[in-house]
Amino acid sequence: MDQHDQQEGTSELVRMRDMLREFVSERDWSRFHSPKNLAAALSVEASELLEPFTWLASGDKAELDEAKLRAIRHEMADVLAYLVMLADSLDVDLHRALIEKMALNRSKYPVHKVKGDARKYTEYDE
Repeated sequence: MDQHDQQEGTSELVRMRDMLREFVSERDWSRFHSPKNLAAALSVEASELLEPFTWLASGDKAELDEAKLRAIRHEMADVLAYLVMLADSLDVDLHRALIEKMALNRSKYPVHKVKGDARKYTEYDE
């Protein structure tokens, strides 16, 4: 990822953050948005994301009708909103955090060891 892509990704997150800040401020909800409450809400929304997939054979897109796709899209938006608000409340740069975490993942899961294998890094032989 080049510097332009990094800046573009960061500016999109900043726009989302600002939109969410305005929404919350207009409703005087910030007093309810402690990091703990935001993390709990994020967990609830992530769980709700599973609901449209319940009882499907694989959950592939071919199994999803328009209503389920819309529900999934809306739950994904809720997850993203709470994640952005949580990051904002803790002064976490999500874009930078993802880059940092991917560097850690690359070292834990080197391609030559894990390609085509879904095991956790702790399950690999040295």
